[in-house]
Amino acid sequence: MELPRLSTTEIDRIIEMAWEDRTPFEAIKAQFGLSEAQVIALMRRELKPASWRRWRARVQGRLTKHAARRSAEGLWPFRCTRQKPISGNRIT
Repeated sequence: MELPRLSTTEIDRIIEMAWEDRTPFEAIKAQFGLSEAQVIALMRRELKPASWRRWRARVQGRLTKHAARRSAEGLWPFRCTRQKPISGNRIT
């Protein structure tokens, strides 16, 4: 799988977002342009084998990692109306 050139900081942020339960793959796609398959390939390349297996077992079948499945189930977390909108990891 061909991955775009990414800085070390971007790779670290993608890994962090991939580990988070409530961050869908669509958010990673919107911010970094990586598909789910590319995120999986990046994680396989960057993580130790045991960490890779742990992450894959954790993510596989998880509703919260897919926005389409997540919104159908009503799993979006509560968001306060006073919370500032966040886009691209920058407060707007």
